[in-house]
Amino acid sequence: MVEEDHLTIGEVINLLKDDFPDATVSKVRFLESQGLITPTRSASGYRQFTADDVKRLRFIMEQQRDWFLPLKVIRSQLTLWERGEEPSPVRESGPASLRGLLEAEDEEELLDEHELAARAKVSREQVRELVRHGLITPYENAQNPMFSTRHAAIVRQCGTLMEMGLEPRHLRSVRHSAERSADLLIGLTAPVRRRRNPQARREAVAALADCSEALNRLMTLLFSVEIRSVINPD
Repeated sequence: MVEEDHLTIGEVINLLKDDFPDATVSKVRFLESQGLITPTRSASGYRQFTADDVKRLRFIMEQQRDWFLPLKVIRSQLTLWERGEEPSPVRESGPASLRGLLEAEDEEELLDEHELAARAKVSREQVRELVRHGLITPYENAQNPMFSTRHAAIVRQCGTLMEMGLEPRHLRSVRHSAERSADLLIGLTAPVRRRRNPQARREAVAALADCSEALNRLMTLLFSVEIRSVINPD
C-alpha cells in the first residue's frame, strides 16, 4: 500500500489478473491516457488507485472482454454505469448499437499475438491458423504482428466454434459470405459516400446500420429454416 485506502498500479494488476489475464501496467496506462480512468498521484508522482478506481477498471475490462466494445462505446457505457444504471450492450441490439460501432474511432489499444490469444481465450497457434486462413489480418509489422480489439472479438467467436469441432479452414466460407454481404451494402451506399462530406458520411453510416440489421435478421431467419429442416424433417 502507498497509503491507507490506496493501491499501487502493481497491486491493482495483481487484483485484476485472475479475471483479466491480459491486465498489464501498459494496459492500465493506456486506459488512463484515453481518459477512462484518472488515478491520483502521490507527492513523488506514483499513481494511486482507490477501490472505486479498481471497480471502474473492472467494468471497463469486462466490456472489452465480454463484448469487445471500442473505447468510444465504452465511454457511453461508463456514463450509464456512473449514474447507477445497468448498461446492456447485447440487449441494445439493432441499428442504433451497430451505428455506434460503425462510428467509433479506431482508438483502441493494439494487441500483440500473446495479448490477443489471452483476451480471446485461444492458443497462439490457433491465432496463427486464423491468420493463415484469412479470418483476421494483422496490421503490417513482420517482426511483431499487431491486432485490434475487433480482431479479438472475431477470434473469440472463432474459438467457440473451434471448441465445437470446426477448424479455421471451415470458417473461411463464413468470411467469404461476410465479404459478399458487405460488398452488397457498400455498393448500395456508393452514391451517398461519393459526396464526401460529414452529412453524407452520417447518412451512409445510418443506411449501412439499417441495412446490416435487416440483413442480419434475414440471415438468422434463413439459417433457422435450414436448421429446423434437419431437426424437424417433414
